Amino acid sequence: MTSTPDTPDRPILAFSFPQFRLFWVTTLCASFAAQIMSVSVAWEIWYLTGNAVYLALVGLAQFLPALSLVLVTGLVADRFPRRRIIQVAMGVEACCAAALLIFALSGYGDVWPIFVVLVMLGTARAFVGPATASLAPNLVPPEALANAVSMNAMAWQLAGILGPVAAGLLLTISAPFAFCVAGVLALIALTSISFIKSPPQHTQGQETSIQTLLAGFRYIWREKVVLGAISLDLFAVLMGGAVALMPIFATDILHAGPWALGLLRAAPGIGAIAMALWLSRFPVRDHAGVILFAFVAGFGFFTLGFGLSTSIWLSVPLLVLIGACDMVSVSIRETIMQLWTPDEVRGRVNAVNSVFIGASNELGEFRAGMMAAWIGAQAAVVFGGAATVAVAGIWSQAFPGLRKQRAIDRKMVEG
Repeated sequence: MTSTPDTPDRPILAFSFPQFRLFWVTTLCASFAAQIMSVSVAWEIWYLTGNAVYLALVGLAQFLPALSLVLVTGLVADRFPRRRIIQVAMGVEACCAAALLIFALSGYGDVWPIFVVLVMLGTARAFVGPATASLAPNLVPPEALANAVSMNAMAWQLAGILGPVAAGLLLTISAPFAFCVAGVLALIALTSISFIKSPPQHTQGQETSIQTLLAGFRYIWREKVVLGAISLDLFAVLMGGAVALMPIFATDILHAGPWALGLLRAAPGIGAIAMALWLSRFPVRDHAGVILFAFVAGFGFFTLGFGLSTSIWLSVPLLVLIGACDMVSVSIRETIMQLWTPDEVRGRVNAVNSVFIGASNELGEFRAGMMAAWIGAQAAVVFGGAATVAVAGIWSQAFPGLRKQRAIDRKMVEG
């Protein structure tokens, strides 16, 4: 890892390091490719089947590999060069895009080959997640890691906002063209990560056993600050997620059209990017734990407000604030987790974290949908927002070490 005389006050400190710049391009292009493929596949499957069950299976096909391989993917990220893992994964993603392109050009005899490709895609992403999260701390010094987390999060937020829009525009031309562009982006990501020099990586000399496979879980359970950070994200998103209900809000509650749905989906990302830019200039210096819980509570409070709103001109600003609060909590949580976790088990810890994030998103959408069917969409979101505020309060008492964290560094904790 190279050093630089730049000070931590620089708003784009992480970009002072050439290796991180290449890493950021990799994240941006890979995230764009993933968004374009996900939206395009969902569109094609809906067009071919007209069955919503198949749409539900799209997300499941990509999440199950991460869940089933959680013990393997983390160990691989700790035992093998993380840059090489990302290279292989990007190559697999490019091949998956090529396969989807071929299927689209051939006219689709059936949909099951698409799900085979989705499982392959989910498997590649299951390996790339822990490797990517674990590689970032090896590319910048500790004082630049918080900035690197914010900048990297901004990359996938940009892809999250612009990717679906790009996919929609590409689909108006043709589905094969959309898959072709996704494949090109995956190849650009592969090229970018290939130019990164493999940084030093601490590895353990232990033989593979059930103990080494479970090292990530054992470390998280032992380090209560890391456990608190990961579980806080799990339950906050599980209770406060409302993305699955956006179509209902756009049509039945806000009485608008598809344009409103696009605006509602984009608003949290806009808030997140704005906050990431703010954090790059004014990073969290002190009382990180208190700020973390305050912004998680803010996430829940603004979610509650969104659930009560019947005006799109109020709903959109509330979603912007939701995205901003989420970005603050993501930045603090991820930085604490990466700095507290030794490099030799970082891959396994990040594998567990990736599954927790995926589970919170998938189960959060399931929770919101089931509650909406039972008590209505607005009541479901209001309940979820209130529950998130409660989670922030309960976790702040259950994990005092996390609450008392001062700087985003284990050496500065309130006495």
